[in-house]
Amino acid sequence: MEMAEQKKLDLVKIAPLAKPPVCRFLDYGKYKYELAKKEKESRKKQRVINVKEIRLTPNIESHDLQVKAKHAIEFLKAGDRVKVSVRFRGREMGRTELGKDVLLAFSELTKEVSQIDKQPKLEGRNMNMFLSPQTDK
Repeated sequence: MEMAEQKKLDLVKIAPLAKPPVCRFLDYGKYKYELAKKEKESRKKQRVINVKEIRLTPNIESHDLQVKAKHAIEFLKAGDRVKVSVRFRGREMGRTELGKDVLLAFSELTKEVSQIDKQPKLEGRNMNMFLSPQTDK
């Protein structure tokens, strides 16, 4: 402790459970600042992946489908995942295969920039499919 006071530094235990405990002389304020700086730098390199949702109906027109596909392509190029869902109302529940056809057609329109993460699956009154940006091989 006296040596630390003479050097005007702090005495910090590095490994307190070791026999004998390992200590180091350092400027604790500077040490905390450098740790915060490293943490901030590592957070800067992280990429948060958002999930964007596009809703369709089983009887959507082809032009409307193409417009929705353009929006999905923009999301995928930005690096986001896309959840494509078809909502069935009333009697449409009897023809769920139409929804699956719409989702597969949608994936065909976006196939150059996307890959299917999760195949179309009926969950309640919605049929969902997930697309993610294509990984380069």
